[in-house]
Amino acid sequence: MRKYSRREDIVLATKVHGHMHDGPGGSGLSRKAILENIDASLTRLGTDYVDLYQIHRFDPLVPVEETMEALNDVVRAGKARYVGASSMWAWQFSKMQYTARVHGWTEFVSMQDQYNLMQREEEREMYGLCTDLGVGVIPWSPLGRGRLTRPWGTETTRDGSDQMMRHYGEADASVVGAVEKVAADRGVPMAQIALAWVLNNPVITAPIVGATKPNHLTDAVAALEIELTGDEIAALEGAYVSRPPSYFG
Repeated sequence: MRKYSRREDIVLATKVHGHMHDGPGGSGLSRKAILENIDASLTRLGTDYVDLYQIHRFDPLVPVEETMEALNDVVRAGKARYVGASSMWAWQFSKMQYTARVHGWTEFVSMQDQYNLMQREEEREMYGLCTDLGVGVIPWSPLGRGRLTRPWGTETTRDGSDQMMRHYGEADASVVGAVEKVAADRGVPMAQIALAWVLNNPVITAPIVGATKPNHLTDAVAALEIELTGDEIAALEGAYVSRPPSYFG
């Protein structure tokens, strides 16, 4: 950041919840954990503040009042500009948001959840809630761990190493096939079609693009220019199979 830009020109986000060490404050969303880990994050990042401080998951072991007040104190101390949340049930997110509201504490400005053509369950409740609350949505895994970027049956090293691949199975083959056909008809990579579909949902602010190669960024930028037709959207969505939300709950 110091070498290539100004800190003020960068939107920097980090999270709290996961296991960092054994003992009190080492994980979860207690006051001790939140206050300890924001300081640790700032030290590691070499900055005085983060723009977005997100809770990685809901913590059922800690009263929401304790969590939301601690997050409010982080913002008031100038260590974070805004706070956000990540994958959880809509009722949990609503409970936390309205707890902050009734106490006059800082409310969440964003929801980071899983959303792609093979996992659309957030459309049922979470996205309506986010729209009503004016909360931005920054979905993770918009390409389904890469499954939506290549023909079904094409194996990669990630298929055997990424534990989240188990959430996708043969029922998703038709979805991937639909992406492949639309991409072929347009003469563009499958990734661009999958991302364009995510961006087509008006509740989405910006998908999280886990770029590890230059072409990943190229596809992400190109997806902004793709306007899918009604027939294409119907084809992409027609093969969806309902499933439980994965990786939380």
